[in-house]
Amino acid sequence: MPRHVLPEERLHPAIRDEVAASHRDIVDEVQAAIAQHAVVVVGMRQNPYPRRARKALAAHGTPFHYLQYGSYFSAWRRRTALKMWTGWPTFPMVFVKGTLVGGASDLQKLIASGELDRMLAGAA
Repeated sequence: MPRHVLPEERLHPAIRDEVAASHRDIVDEVQAAIAQHAVVVVGMRQNPYPRRARKALAAHGTPFHYLQYGSYFSAWRRRTALKMWTGWPTFPMVFVKGTLVGGASDLQKLIASGELDRMLAGAA
């Protein structure tokens, strides 16, 4: 099922550049990280779920790169750009070899099933 994204032609031409540039730096930073690292966790302070994802990866012996953006009280507008880009509504956002696999509980399922190891080995 394809996800719904407002087509660019449905944006008035006067606002297209503004929409495209809105907090583009945070999206670019995450894209650069997922291009450089096999596993990337994107999170925020005060949220226990990014910590759970990092602990699960550490316990599994899987190296990862962590990006942290603000807290419940800061940087929420910047984080919204990531939510709009990915379509994922919560943090953490866990990427494995460039693919968004979900959050902490989704990651734990991948570890338990062995799928994380298969993804990292190149087989899916």
